Amino acid sequence: MVMDELNFEQIARELLIALRGRRSQTAWSRRLGYKSNVAYSWESGRRWPTAAELLRAAGRSGQDVAAALTQFYGHEPPWLAELAVDSPEAVARLLNDLRGNTPINDLAAISGISRYSISRWLSGHTQPRLPDFLRLIEAASVRLIDFLALLATPTSMPTIAPIWKRLEARRQGADRLPWTQAILRALELADYLALPAHEPGWIARRLGISDEEETRCLSFLRDTGQIHWQGVRYRIQTLAVDTNRNPAVNRRLKAHWSRVGADRVEQGAPGQFSYNVFSVSRADFERIREAHLRYFYALRTIVAESEPEEVVVVANVQLFALEGEPEDVS
Repeated sequence: MVMDELNFEQIARELLIALRGRRSQTAWSRRLGYKSNVAYSWESGRRWPTAAELLRAAGRSGQDVAAALTQFYGHEPPWLAELAVDSPEAVARLLNDLRGNTPINDLAAISGISRYSISRWLSGHTQPRLPDFLRLIEAASVRLIDFLALLATPTSMPTIAPIWKRLEARRQGADRLPWTQAILRALELADYLALPAHEPGWIARRLGISDEEETRCLSFLRDTGQIHWQGVRYRIQTLAVDTNRNPAVNRRLKAHWSRVGADRVEQGAPGQFSYNVFSVSRADFERIREAHLRYFYALRTIVAESEPEEVVVVANVQLFALEGEPEDVS
């Protein structure tokens, strides 16, 4: 999914209507604390709510916005305990987290929003109106559809409903065929793009998997629209697939790549495999956990900026305390 394919103004209207639900515009405006019929103004596009007003409206509609953001992040962001989730300060922290180390000029080029406006939003001096808020989330994370789905039922928003269905199919595929994640990255490699034409078995040899696994994964990726045949080779249709919405799937994928790492260790394959068993205070354990998160964010930033693509890499980041009985997550 690319920015030009999304109508952010239409998506904003549909989100606002979905949050209102069956209430009348007048009743919904009163519930939000406005004397005027602000719902009509918002939904007609005459004016737009700020990002903070959107989050407040989501809370008033019955959504647990803090829980939604925690799910979107994959963990509770530290600032969530300090700030009201629907405050301008929280909006600025969210946007800065999504931005990571991406230069403002790059965000401006991707989103079509001025560098000056983005700078003011990131600093918290002003707030983006809803369409621009959505536009910036997509530019910074490529995960707008998942963000929307945490605030309202995806099928209640006609523009994103078909995109959501494709995303769900891809998530299920990532669960059943986890090697699809690596095959997508292999199709980006400079060596693959330099081939005169697609070679069956080339990806399998590159990744160290069977030809049958390559065939199964390519078929699924093609059937779900994640790749397209261009006459001589496959081309990726970019759309970020977030598995955090389904903790069971997320766990299975983490377990899969942990097993791949364990297999490579046992085979004596090259790579950086290390461990350290130690004891520390609970406070220092938390410091180490935060350091691991910072490392992971830094890793993602390097990956986003890296070119050309020359090697498919798996980074397993593990940290856990050895105490008590393992939780039953079946």
